[in-house]
Amino acid sequence: MLAAHRPQLVRFFTGRTGSVAEAEDVVQEIWLHIAEPVAGPIANPVAYLHRIGMNIVLDRVRANGRRARRDSGYVEATTTITATAGMAAGGEAIDDAPSAFDAVAGRQRIAQLAAALAGPPEGAMRVFRRHKIDGLSHADIAAEFGISRSAVEKHIAVALCHSRKALND
Repeated sequence: MLAAHRPQLVRFFTGRTGSVAEAEDVVQEIWLHIAEPVAGPIANPVAYLHRIGMNIVLDRVRANGRRARRDSGYVEATTTITATAGMAAGGEAIDDAPSAFDAVAGRQRIAQLAAALAGPPEGAMRVFRRHKIDGLSHADIAAEFGISRSAVEKHIAVALCHSRKALND
């Protein structure tokens, strides 16, 4: 039955899919579906073939829609659009990995920062670490070390001054 109606089915599904190749694939899938035994007799075999084919076409349309939504989400997440005069222009792929130059520069900057943090007087660095890294307030640090809030501020200022100087050198 399928072989006898194949040209008509290909024409029909070409009109539905817009592609002869896609229609050929649909007719091939119809053959795969009818190769399985059916529970009972089929009253109108040609209508049955059309119904199977339309179900296949609908499944493909849904799958393509899901794929397009998934792919557009991926593209939005991995590209950047630059706006010029209110118009979107240029989509460049985003590479989260730093360039070799940036990686080396980052390692050098970290080494500078480690040296800068080793440079100031130890008392100033203890206060600086407790405030900037541990997040304690000036009052809490003053109570912990038994110094005034003014001394805490001065220690932080000394540590920042040494750090800036070391990072700028």
